[in-house]
Amino acid sequence: MLKCSLCVNDERTSRIEVVNGRPVCRECQVYLRHPIDRKKVREELEGLMINVDRAIVAYSGGKDSVVALYLAKEVYKVPELEAVMIDHGLMSEKAIKNARRIAEHLDVPFKILRYDYSDIFRNALLKAQSPCRACSKRTMEKLRKYALKNGYRYIITGHELPFGHHPYRLMSGGIVQIRLLSMMTEEERFKILKRLPFEFPELPGYTTNCLVLGPTLQLYWEKHGHSFEHRRIAALVRYGLISREKAERELQKPEVPEEQWKIVLKKLGIEENQIELIRR
Repeated sequence: MLKCSLCVNDERTSRIEVVNGRPVCRECQVYLRHPIDRKKVREELEGLMINVDRAIVAYSGGKDSVVALYLAKEVYKVPELEAVMIDHGLMSEKAIKNARRIAEHLDVPFKILRYDYSDIFRNALLKAQSPCRACSKRTMEKLRKYALKNGYRYIITGHELPFGHHPYRLMSGGIVQIRLLSMMTEEERFKILKRLPFEFPELPGYTTNCLVLGPTLQLYWEKHGHSFEHRRIAALVRYGLISREKAERELQKPEVPEEQWKIVLKKLGIEENQIELIRR
């Protein structure tokens, strides 16, 4: 099986071609033709943040949103901030406590909006698919409506991959989403986390807050032989934001504790035998 020489894509996840004697995936070929200028992205972000006076931080309590909250408060010194968590029904209690502790430490108001995303999670599990895109889309729409209702123009998120070559996008209603960690390396993020009273919950997969991610990753792996996060993590390697070694570890099949499976299945009203049928 051919593997890309520049990122961690292989023939399971991308078309691979031999270019100048080296296997290179389709995404890396595009990147080589149109490379992202990290310095330019960060400079555009700096210029944008000068004008941000009121904002909400999309605050999941995970490591990246914690770093985003820290940067917004301590580095960019946004005058009026609110950390808003969308609890979709399967957030880890440890993550919620973690989030509250960090917000209090940074003296930022913390609000939890509770919704039921069980339809998204149930559908993902029963089809052995990723819930992340649908979950993220719904969450951003909830936050957009919250921002409009409360007079905010900016929503700050903890994404490290920019929108193409820019660290922001315009949403409907004039709301601007800012990816505050755009082109920030994992090493830079972890240096910030060390300054904060952040605790890493022991959850499978790359998450530090979501109970359903581990089970959906594990089931997807068993059905397809790779992670549904493969292409996103490949992009992080391509942009130099994470090491190849760390990426390879994050792409391994997660082992989810039986107790976590039980909690997720009970909340979603799914029987264990339904999952066993999917695994066959």
